[in-house]
Amino acid sequence: MDLLKKGELFAKKKHDVMGVKGNAIPYSKHLEDVVNRLKSLGVIDEEVLCAGWLHDVMNNTDTSFDDLYEQFGSKITVLVSSLSKDSSLSRKEQETAYVKQLKEASIDSKLILLCDISAILGDLKNKELSKSKKLRIIKQKRHYLTTIKNDLVQESNYPKTISLIETINSVLKKWGQKPVLVQI
Repeated sequence: MDLLKKGELFAKKKHDVMGVKGNAIPYSKHLEDVVNRLKSLGVIDEEVLCAGWLHDVMNNTDTSFDDLYEQFGSKITVLVSSLSKDSSLSRKEQETAYVKQLKEASIDSKLILLCDISAILGDLKNKELSKSKKLRIIKQKRHYLTTIKNDLVQESNYPKTISLIETINSVLKKWGQKPVLVQI
């Protein structure tokens, strides 16, 4: 079995009991959306695409760093762990540590996060959440994107990242949020 299929099946199995929060759609649909966005940017690296399938597995399931390393090796595990929050910290400490972690993450991790943010915001209209909860999600994702945007534009070999950020900005504007400005 190829690596990408192995990652997809592993992620689906681990997430099979979850729906998308506030939504009846299977969680695997979100993961597929992230991977499809990576592909639309031109990403062909199977390890990066595999990490796209797995990006939430440490946050949302009982999968540990060691479990992932045993199954998928170093690069994928590091990509996934760089997108995972430290659950041993308080919520406020988690957010502070996570933003710092994102600043130091690889460009591949940042591309996965960009696609994750795009998929989440793109599906927000389908979620059965209060307007205030949706707004909190939007503000949080905007903050993450602001943290990584310059590296995405300056270091990425994928010119379509700017158009994906522009698509995200259109969602932000609909919700009365300032767009994320990128410097080219």
